[in-house]
Amino acid sequence: PKFDKWKQSAITVAGGSRKGQQLNQLNEPLRIFIDQKKNIFIADHRNHRIVEWKCNGKKRQIIAGGNGYGNQMDQLNMPTDVIVDEQNHSIIIADYRNRRVIQWMNQKQQILIDNIDCSR
Repeated sequence: PKFDKWKQSAITVAGGSRKGQQLNQLNEPLRIFIDQKKNIFIADHRNHRIVEWKCNGKKRQIIAGGNGYGNQMDQLNMPTDVIVDEQNHSIIIADYRNRRVIQWMNQKQQILIDNIDCSR
Protein backbone atom coordinates (compact mmCIF):
# COMPACT_ATOMS: atom_id res chain seq x y z
CA PRO A 1 0.00 0.00 0.00
CA LYS A 2 1.06 3.55 -0.69
CA PHE A 3 1.61 5.86 2.27
CA ASP A 4 1.24 9.60 2.11
CA LYS A 5 4.20 11.57 3.37
CA TRP A 6 3.79 13.27 6.69
CA LYS A 7 4.56 16.93 7.01
CA GLN A 8 8.09 17.31 8.35
CA SER A 9 7.32 20.01 10.91
CA ALA A 10 6.06 19.81 14.46
CA ILE A 11 4.99 22.06 17.30
CA THR A 12 5.26 21.49 21.02
CA VAL A 13 1.82 21.41 22.64
CA ALA A 14 2.75 20.38 26.19
CA GLY A 15 5.90 20.74 28.24
CA GLY A 16 8.89 21.75 26.19
CA SER A 17 10.85 23.36 29.00
CA ARG A 18 13.03 21.54 31.48
CA LYS A 19 11.48 18.94 33.73
CA GLY A 20 9.83 20.35 36.82
CA GLN A 21 6.66 20.74 38.85
CA GLN A 22 5.25 23.98 37.42
CA LEU A 23 2.12 23.78 35.26
CA ASN A 24 4.17 24.43 32.12
CA GLN A 25 6.54 21.58 33.01
CA LEU A 26 6.30 17.80 33.05
CA ASN A 27 8.48 15.15 34.66
CA GLU A 28 8.56 11.86 32.78
CA PRO A 29 5.17 11.98 31.07
CA LEU A 30 4.21 8.42 30.18
CA ARG A 31 0.84 8.29 28.45
CA ILE A 32 -1.58 10.74 26.90
CA PHE A 33 -5.27 10.68 26.08
CA ILE A 34 -6.85 13.10 23.60
CA ASP A 35 -10.59 13.68 23.95
CA GLN A 36 -13.11 14.64 21.27
CA LYS A 37 -12.44 18.34 21.87
CA LYS A 38 -8.71 17.70 21.28
CA ASN A 39 -7.78 18.40 24.90
CA ILE A 40 -4.71 16.46 26.01
CA PHE A 41 -4.61 14.54 29.29
CA ILE A 42 -1.13 13.55 30.45
CA ALA A 43 -0.04 10.99 33.06
CA ASP A 44 2.77 13.08 34.57
CA HIS A 45 4.52 10.11 36.18
CA ARG A 46 7.14 11.67 38.46
CA ASN A 47 4.96 14.64 39.43
CA HIS A 48 2.28 12.21 40.66
CA ARG A 49 -0.52 13.96 38.81
CA ILE A 50 -2.76 14.04 35.75
CA VAL A 51 -2.59 17.30 33.82
CA GLU A 52 -5.07 18.57 31.25
CA TRP A 53 -3.84 20.84 28.45
CA LYS A 54 -6.67 22.55 26.58
CA CYS A 55 -6.69 22.32 22.80
CA ASN A 56 -5.29 25.82 22.30
CA GLY A 57 -2.41 25.08 24.70
CA LYS A 58 -3.05 28.21 26.75
CA LYS A 59 -4.95 26.69 29.69
CA ARG A 60 -3.45 23.94 31.81
CA GLN A 61 -4.74 22.43 35.01
CA ILE A 62 -4.09 19.56 37.38
CA ILE A 63 -7.19 17.38 37.34
CA ALA A 64 -6.02 14.53 39.60
CA GLY A 65 -3.27 14.15 42.15
CA GLY A 66 -0.78 16.97 42.50
CA ASN A 67 -0.79 16.63 46.29
CA GLY A 68 2.59 14.94 46.53
CA TYR A 69 2.96 11.20 46.23
CA GLY A 70 1.02 9.02 48.62
CA ASN A 71 -1.78 6.52 48.97
CA GLN A 72 -4.62 8.76 50.12
CA MET A 73 -7.62 9.00 47.81
CA ASP A 74 -6.60 12.49 46.63
CA GLN A 75 -3.02 11.40 45.91
CA LEU A 76 -1.32 9.42 43.17
CA ASN A 77 1.99 7.61 43.23
CA MET A 78 3.59 7.47 39.77
CA PRO A 79 0.54 7.24 37.49
CA THR A 80 1.25 5.36 34.27
CA ASP A 81 -1.89 5.86 32.19
CA VAL A 82 -5.08 7.90 31.94
CA ILE A 83 -8.37 7.39 30.12
CA VAL A 84 -11.16 9.96 29.94
CA ASP A 85 -14.70 8.58 30.14
CA GLU A 86 -16.54 11.48 28.53
CA GLN A 87 -19.94 9.82 28.88
CA ASN A 88 -19.62 9.62 32.68
CA HIS A 89 -17.50 12.78 33.05
CA SER A 90 -14.73 10.91 34.84
CA ILE A 91 -11.12 9.93 34.39
CA ILE A 92 -9.66 6.50 35.05
CA ILE A 93 -6.04 6.32 36.19
CA ALA A 94 -3.53 3.48 36.44
CA ASP A 95 -1.77 4.37 39.72
CA TYR A 96 1.45 2.31 39.55
CA ARG A 97 3.00 2.50 43.01
CA ASN A 98 -0.36 2.33 44.77
CA ARG A 99 -1.21 -0.80 42.73
CA ARG A 100 -4.69 0.42 41.88
CA VAL A 101 -6.91 1.69 39.12
CA ILE A 102 -8.79 4.68 40.43
CA GLN A 103 -11.68 6.70 39.03
CA TRP A 104 -11.95 10.44 39.62
CA MET A 105 -15.42 11.91 39.13
CA ASN A 106 -16.36 15.43 40.23
CA GLN A 107 -13.62 15.58 42.89
CA LYS A 108 -14.69 12.18 44.26
CA GLN A 109 -12.49 9.15 43.93
CA GLN A 110 -13.15 5.45 44.04
CA ILE A 111 -10.88 2.47 43.58
CA LEU A 112 -12.05 0.32 40.67
CA ILE A 113 -9.33 -2.35 40.90
CA ASP A 114 -6.98 -2.87 43.84
CA ASN A 115 -3.73 -4.83 44.18
CA ILE A 116 -2.89 -4.83 40.46
CA ASP A 117 0.36 -4.28 38.58
CA CYS A 118 -0.03 -0.97 36.73
CA SER A 119 3.53 -0.89 35.45
CA ARG A 120 4.43 0.41 32.06
